[in-house]
Amino acid sequence: MSIWSRLLLLGATCLSLATATAAQIVRVEGGVIEGRPLDSGVNAFLGVPFAAPPLRDLRWRPPQPVQPWAGTLHADRFAPMCLQPMRGSTINHYFGHEAISEDCLYLNVWAPKEPAPAGKPYPVVVWIYGGAFNVGSASMLNYSGEFLARQGVVYVALSYRVGTLGFLAHPELTAEGGGHSGNYGLMDQVAGLEWVRNNIAGFGGDPGNVTLVGQSAGSMSIGLLMASPAAKGLFHRVVGMSGSPFGALLPPIALTDAEADGKRLQDVLRVGSLADMRALAGDRIIATPLPRRSPIVLDGKLLSLPPDQAMKTGGHSDVPVMIGFTRDESFRSLGNPADIPAYEALVKSSFPGVADKVLKAYAVKDAADLRRTVTDIQRDATLGRQVAAWARAQKQPAYVWLFTRRHPYTAGISFADHDPATVGAYHTGDVPYWLGTLDALNLFRRTRDWEPADQQLAARMQGMLLSFAKGQPPAPDWPRFDPKRPRLMELGEQVRVTDWPRYATLDLLAGWEAAPPPAAATAPRVRD
Repeated sequence: MSIWSRLLLLGATCLSLATATAAQIVRVEGGVIEGRPLDSGVNAFLGVPFAAPPLRDLRWRPPQPVQPWAGTLHADRFAPMCLQPMRGSTINHYFGHEAISEDCLYLNVWAPKEPAPAGKPYPVVVWIYGGAFNVGSASMLNYSGEFLARQGVVYVALSYRVGTLGFLAHPELTAEGGGHSGNYGLMDQVAGLEWVRNNIAGFGGDPGNVTLVGQSAGSMSIGLLMASPAAKGLFHRVVGMSGSPFGALLPPIALTDAEADGKRLQDVLRVGSLADMRALAGDRIIATPLPRRSPIVLDGKLLSLPPDQAMKTGGHSDVPVMIGFTRDESFRSLGNPADIPAYEALVKSSFPGVADKVLKAYAVKDAADLRRTVTDIQRDATLGRQVAAWARAQKQPAYVWLFTRRHPYTAGISFADHDPATVGAYHTGDVPYWLGTLDALNLFRRTRDWEPADQQLAARMQGMLLSFAKGQPPAPDWPRFDPKRPRLMELGEQVRVTDWPRYATLDLLAGWEAAPPPAAATAPRVRD
């Protein structure tokens, strides 16, 4: 394995890593690792390899078995994140500059120091990061597993290849792969889950009780893994935050169309073959101006059916789910109408044939109500419809939430990609509550003045996630999704069961997400 992967000490580690007093030794696939105890009562195992480095001839290949090492591997520092664009220090979700490398197939484990009771291993929570399938890190402090682990679970954060290096299809790759190519990032996730099944007992975890948790692209990944026979049996429950593989955001893509994208990349790079593409420096590949990459929903191997069809035919992982979204997020913008007539014109152009019904369902009372209504229709037409489709497709129980808490921003704070005055309960804003990582947002500068209400809400949400991971309903009063009476759990200033807002009108919004955007629309900036 790469020397640099062992030597790079990432700045985010400083939040809670303490001087080792009694390091834990665990044997895993590849050899022996030594973890690092934290003051919180958790052992951290950072930068543990679960596959061979996908370098040189292994670029754009399925993950290969981990390379064994001699002696003891000191798993006390994060490995680089997979090759991707870097993030600026003035964005909202800035948690330090991480190293990047193609040598990136590592995972992090946080486990209680106390051995699990005899015959009662700890539940396992596996985190899969978001980032639009083009960025993301298993080591980002917002995703730390320390805070859940100290409450009695073993927490694993997986890495996977992103962007062109994770999801490229190409005719030569298809020939090389026996009729399929692409989705290497999803294959990495499967390989990571196989590692969990084979090794997690050594950390006190139960391989028969694994809950997948992910947000945005991570949640979409989980939905795709549910539809994939390759992942069947590797997990037993799902928590999906603000992302769903149902709907136009991830439509079925024919392999031939994805291959054509790969040929276009080859043309842009001005090289003659797949071998030439593998020989290029990775930064040249991710710098190309082609559209961002995402999973191939029909790749001929990992995914032979779209998720909705897989769930109808029974070829999927039939497990309970806990899914939801935030009040003010969307994957598409309706536009920025200046007044009510402009709003009505946008609705008529965006929802032809049903505009009158949409305007009735999303009526604007006055100018002050305009922004709220536009936000609601954007959310419902994207995240709302996608999460509803997932809940409807479930055979096992589905529990749905709506997160409504607006962060208490520090006065005068500003970000390059985020306006505290208008962003509301934003995309990813619920993650630090679920994972107990509120302080991560104040690591380098104070951006939030957390209030007792935030700490209380975070504690309740973590309790819900942990209850679900233990095989119980997330809360005693949280009803299973029922399409005849669709209710969800509101998580905000109030925590309560309420009717799903405008659920009966969701189907009116079908088709808009896949249609060309209106000329006046500007896409919302989404960062996971």
